[in-house]
Amino acid sequence: MTALGLLYPGHSAEDDYPRIEQLLGSDIRVDVVHTDVGEDAHQVDALRGAGAEERLAAGVADLRLTGSDAVVWASAGGSFAYGWEGAQRQVRALARAAGLPASSTSFGFVHAARELGLRRVAVGTAYPDDVAALFADFLRAGGLEVTGVRSSGIVTAAEAGTWGEEEVLTLARAADVCDAEAVLLPDTALHTAAHLPLLEKALSKPVLAAHQVTVWEGLRLADRRVNAPALGALFTREPIIQA
Repeated sequence: MTALGLLYPGHSAEDDYPRIEQLLGSDIRVDVVHTDVGEDAHQVDALRGAGAEERLAAGVADLRLTGSDAVVWASAGGSFAYGWEGAQRQVRALARAAGLPASSTSFGFVHAARELGLRRVAVGTAYPDDVAALFADFLRAGGLEVTGVRSSGIVTAAEAGTWGEEEVLTLARAADVCDAEAVLLPDTALHTAAHLPLLEKALSKPVLAAHQVTVWEGLRLADRRVNAPALGALFTREPIIQA
């Protein structure tokens, strides 16, 4: 059994994780521990507050009971809002607190893009413009070229969590540009797990979405590869363990 521990802020789209666990099958368990959000706002100060060391440490106390093999801070905004070096310090502190390999959704996007051999990516977000720009800066710091950014100006995670398939597909199409090798959807408040096959079919290219990338990053830390095509191109890489 491979057990992944995810620290997830709030309750906007946590039901994507049981869905992903079911699609992975095999002997993989995805345990979600909710952390305190503080102020629910897609604003830089609020996102940094959600990712503060003391809030993550409080989540780790519950996570220790799950027997996890790795821990991922399942928040894009709560990690990239610190910048590349700040996000590195964040995951190092998380690893020390948990006594486990640790990462975050933001680093998961960079590692997943490298896994797929991507260089040029487009970004579609529910965030306001200034927050979306910080994610683009984070990707550039990770060596990726960002060919375009489409933001939606959604103020709260709660509102983003109400979006369904039509809204997510509209966002992905609006973000896509012809020279992008993939489209990235970074907000962990969006429900995306059920829509990945449709998104990749509609865009004819890989789509990397926050929950998918978060779980993949945890599996990477645990040195597991799983073939689960319903979770998109990211989960069809060799070598594989058939789910």
